[in-house]
Amino acid sequence: MPVSTALRAALVAALFFLTGAVFAQAYEAKLAEDLHTHPQLCERVPCTEVFPGAVRFSARKGRPAYVEAYDAADALMGYVVLSTDVTDLPAYSGKPVVTLIGMDKAGRYVGFKVLKHSEPILLLGIPESALVRFHDQYLKRGVGEQLEVGGGSGEAVHLDAISGATVTVIAQNQVIATSAQAVAAQVGLLPPTVRTPARFALQGRLPTWAELVEEGAVQRLVVQPQQVGLPPSSEPFIELWFGSLDHPEIGSALLGAEGWRSLRSRLKEGEHALFVIRTAGQESFKGSGFVRGGLYDRIQIKQGRELFSFRDLDYLNLYALHAPGSPAFSESALFILRSSSFSSAYPWKLNFLGNRVDRATGQRSFANFEARYWLADARLEGGRPEVQEAASGWQRIWGQRPWALTGFVALLLATGIVYAQRERLARLSTHKNKWPIDGFKYSAWLLSIFFVGFGLLAQPSITQVLTWFHSLLFQWQWELFLMDPFIFCFWVFIIVSTFVWGRGLFCGWLCPFGSLQEGLFKLAGKLGMKRWQRPVPQALHDRLKFLKYAIFFGLFGVSLFSMTLAEMLAEVEPFKTTFLVGVLNRSWPYAMYLALLLGLALLIERPFCKYLCPLGAALALPSSFRWFGLLRKPACHTCKACAKGCGSQAIDAAGRIDHRECLHCLDCMVLYTDAKACPPLSQERKRREREGLAITPIGRDGHFIPIVPVPVVAPAPAQDPRCATEPVRPPHFDAHGWRWLLAELRHHLLPWNLAELRAAKAWQVAGIGLAVAATLGWLLAAQGRLSAVGLIGWWIGWSVFEVLLRRQGLNYVKDGPWWRAQYRVANPLDMVSYVGFKNLLIGAALFLFLQASGRLLT
Repeated sequence: MPVSTALRAALVAALFFLTGAVFAQAYEAKLAEDLHTHPQLCERVPCTEVFPGAVRFSARKGRPAYVEAYDAADALMGYVVLSTDVTDLPAYSGKPVVTLIGMDKAGRYVGFKVLKHSEPILLLGIPESALVRFHDQYLKRGVGEQLEVGGGSGEAVHLDAISGATVTVIAQNQVIATSAQAVAAQVGLLPPTVRTPARFALQGRLPTWAELVEEGAVQRLVVQPQQVGLPPSSEPFIELWFGSLDHPEIGSALLGAEGWRSLRSRLKEGEHALFVIRTAGQESFKGSGFVRGGLYDRIQIKQGRELFSFRDLDYLNLYALHAPGSPAFSESALFILRSSSFSSAYPWKLNFLGNRVDRATGQRSFANFEARYWLADARLEGGRPEVQEAASGWQRIWGQRPWALTGFVALLLATGIVYAQRERLARLSTHKNKWPIDGFKYSAWLLSIFFVGFGLLAQPSITQVLTWFHSLLFQWQWELFLMDPFIFCFWVFIIVSTFVWGRGLFCGWLCPFGSLQEGLFKLAGKLGMKRWQRPVPQALHDRLKFLKYAIFFGLFGVSLFSMTLAEMLAEVEPFKTTFLVGVLNRSWPYAMYLALLLGLALLIERPFCKYLCPLGAALALPSSFRWFGLLRKPACHTCKACAKGCGSQAIDAAGRIDHRECLHCLDCMVLYTDAKACPPLSQERKRREREGLAITPIGRDGHFIPIVPVPVVAPAPAQDPRCATEPVRPPHFDAHGWRWLLAELRHHLLPWNLAELRAAKAWQVAGIGLAVAATLGWLLAAQGRLSAVGLIGWWIGWSVFEVLLRRQGLNYVKDGPWWRAQYRVANPLDMVSYVGFKNLLIGAALFLFLQASGRLLT
């Protein structure tokens, strides 16, 4: 066993031993290799568990496949269907939940069994028994009923979701309905859909191939090798072109006038024709089923809930296409669709079933690849009919709780607007009366705890950061992020506010768990525990605060090899126990861990936020480059008043605020303009009172406006607290126009200071060598000879060395908004943040290019 595999297995085993959790039986379960092809499905799966009382099951029948269940008297009882024989709709993990479904001959659900899933939330946090209870809600309900999770509008039946796994069960609801209804329609349990036959409009001319493609009368479906688990190649796995031949002018253009008339003479009333050709790839769209039993098992037509397949009697040879500009092809077919429920006037989809190999497990399964087809409006008399197409999963979710979503968005906007007025609110506050600020802040805490956390279950997590990173580098899917509207909106707010003000607005005002800690700390102080509430000694705090960064980078590194293991290790966040699953639904170690954190929060202000939170660490890195920070003045260098009252302990001995650690309590902002509490202001106020001078307003620089407006430039201290580190003037500061642009590009892309080449020759030479190696890695990836994981390893290695290299000769970063030319000396974490985010963006752009060109080996 490889060392990495053994280590992962040991970590997982240790984790489950410590927590007392029972390994979920269906999680990444090993299924039979021929599960989707063996004619006797019930020899491979326990059909009796989903159809109680059945003693015999038939072989697979129909398209999509199903089996019949019989009792002891050999009477038909109902049907069993394997969900992935119908749909491979992915759940939150990006993989389908393989489910066995039983329904009786009256069309009622009688049983369910999950054979395999890849949902980490059902492995660690929520027991599989919760999914069993979710399925129990379907029992005895008809397959034709409209069943909706968490909602229910009109005639829809409401189903209770699983707290913390809403996305998973919404996807599962679609899988169950799609699978059962496809079989029910096939065996006659659901009435066929009646569609108005197409009435075609003629334009008086035959179009060329290019014109057919432009208007959508001919459609293209391409499947790349990596989509089915194969190494990337310059040639696709398969490239298909297809279209309907029912329209006289389209059919005549493609087959020739004589050929189309000959085809129509062979068709009966209610029969339809379409063509499919393969123009690239070695995979056959005819498959092997037609050799064994006359079935074309790779091609299906889907219209609404009906699924149409073809046998050998439905096939005709297609020897040539007559439309000018038609491509050469290596495989072709004319298929006859024999159903009066199909109409060419309505949209339909070509469904290609490809044999996919899971590169992680080597397991084979069928994957569906679809392309939509609908005749142009001008080709139909009266235009296209109105079609009420079912909303996608995420669209239905967004429409289920409109008032809750509106209230949540309003909370985010209101908090941002209030915080943007922080300087004005701080001037209305004093050290003894902070309610102009605290009134809003405490309200945000209460709403974040009870409305956002316990009510909406919208607690952001580090797992979402890791998922975002993997999606950015491997396969971006908007649907994956849109499935939870509250989390999606929250992350939009977090990203914007972090780059504008730093992480403190989310972490300090709106994080449900952070607010819960802060609320307990404040409450404990009011209840007489203030005497035991002490800040962590500053020297110890300055060491412990880096622990959360170590946890974040550790989770990030583990996720590159196993996202599942990273999800389990992310239990360092107590968010599932607190909000998503509930402490009463978890084993005792999770409850003890939560109790320990909340117990510490009674005595130490936000201990988890300051020392353990990997999400806080992830947000702290871009906070290095926030546009706007909190105000400081030169006198803060010697005055320690703000530092003594800083609950985040984010103000150093020089009076500087570390915006990576600041949680934006705004106490220092109140002192900044409080003429009685800020020591420098208090001294100036008392001096003016003694001398009978006017007390002028306090300016934005934190000092009284001079009585006589004479500009006085006071010497700044050696360590100016108005800047996070010492300001610096980079070599390209004075460049203008295109020279400045070239200098900026060179600075970001080439981390060498040529002026210091001799002084640090070893570093420079080593850096050039590693840069060449990293470039070679990208070139190998472009040729499909280096995997994504290997390429990421190269890129991370280069990034680490770039940090060290820049620290030697280009040790500065931009401060504040990008349009301002303000630079300062970079400390180690500044440089890690800068290089990490810069190379992440560069790497993502290159990854997307390689993916688009089909060259990336996943």
